[in-house]
Amino acid sequence: MEDKNAQEKGLKRALKTNQLTMIAMGCAIGTGLFLGSGMAISTAGPGVILSYAIGALIVLLLMGCLSEMTVAHPTSGSFGTIAEKYINPFTGYLVRYSYWIANVLAVGVEVSAIAVYMKYWFPHVPGIVWIVIFSSVLIYINATSVNAFGTFEYWFSMIKISAIIGFILLGAYVFFGGHAEPNMGPKNLVNDGGFLPFGFWGMWVAIFISLFSFLGTELIAVTAGEAKDPDVAVPKALKATLFRLSIFYILTIGIMLMIVPWRSAGVEESPFVKVIELLNIPGASGIMNFVILTAALSSMNSQLYASTRMMFSLSQGNQAPAVFGKLSKKGVPLGALAISTLGIFLAAMVNALLPDSSYAFMMGISMFGAIFTWFMVFVSHLFFRRKWEKSGGRKLPVKMLGYPYLTIAGAILLLSLMITTWFTGFKIMLQFGIPWLLCLTAVYPILKKRTMNQIPNDEIKKKIN
Repeated sequence: MEDKNAQEKGLKRALKTNQLTMIAMGCAIGTGLFLGSGMAISTAGPGVILSYAIGALIVLLLMGCLSEMTVAHPTSGSFGTIAEKYINPFTGYLVRYSYWIANVLAVGVEVSAIAVYMKYWFPHVPGIVWIVIFSSVLIYINATSVNAFGTFEYWFSMIKISAIIGFILLGAYVFFGGHAEPNMGPKNLVNDGGFLPFGFWGMWVAIFISLFSFLGTELIAVTAGEAKDPDVAVPKALKATLFRLSIFYILTIGIMLMIVPWRSAGVEESPFVKVIELLNIPGASGIMNFVILTAALSSMNSQLYASTRMMFSLSQGNQAPAVFGKLSKKGVPLGALAISTLGIFLAAMVNALLPDSSYAFMMGISMFGAIFTWFMVFVSHLFFRRKWEKSGGRKLPVKMLGYPYLTIAGAILLLSLMITTWFTGFKIMLQFGIPWLLCLTAVYPILKKRTMNQIPNDEIKKKIN
């Protein structure tokens, strides 16, 4: 692993614990909560609360595995580098590229949502205009320095976290301050078709949508390559992030469902804005829409960072062109950043062709890489723990509980959810994902041959061994 650390040298270790936490929160608290929650509610009804709780459980297991492995190997290649070392180079290659495409496409999801949010103020301006404007600003921020990125992400995340806390307090004030309307309250959770109007199936499918809301928590593992004192910062940031996300998601969605009838949820506008409009607070819906816009920008910023660092890692491992591994004077891989903006251009085209369904389409194709990567984190952990203990590795400050049973349980849950999508409206995920893996598999022998040709003869045996 020392060779892998050396490959990725040049990145600046400038991120602090509070920045790590806010980066992960910023990536996770984006359109998945503010806009995607409407899709989840319309799929499961009030039972979506269970969907998010189960999604949080899956992420809890994932974070347990990931924190242990990341503390052992804090690199920007993260789970891709770990899969390469503990399973085989081909698996690491698949994980890196799949995570890269997931974040590239997720950037497209966020920017598609931005076009939706801006319609609130400018209903007649084409969405592509906002895509170009906001994308240019975020590309510039990512091209400066990691510290500038961390500072921007910290404050943008602070804005939306404060807004969520304010939303929770507002809901509590409405219910406990005697201001609730007769059609509001816990009865909305069972009024229209019961708590599970679409049965177990609807609740199960909504778990998949909920996982999109949690996408980004794993980013802490990627930022570990640029973190100060990762042994302390990474476990602390992971625990804080997961705890806050679980509380925020379940509380906010619960309050939302008690105020707005669940059948009113959708993706034409954020359910949060609907709640504020229903409470008749002057100007508040515009403020909430601004906060949600900020959330999308923050999440997009984090995903652009993640995809850039993963492409940098691929280049340093000779699995992508060398230009993507070159750093600017400020330690930013500008070539990797440039190629990682592809999702923005794809989102612009999809928005122009499918203006009413671009968000759902982009979400569907982006999820494969994320779910596949999470699945491989569980698989990698099974290999990692066995080999780490066998080789006499140092005692780590954090350890996954319930190994191997909880690790296997997490892998089975994710695999089951992936298979489930074939029978739902998210079939596009596997329709995109399976050909994607087949293409990567076909290209791998070419990349491997290219790598071997670049390595001196006396190094080839070491690589093979």
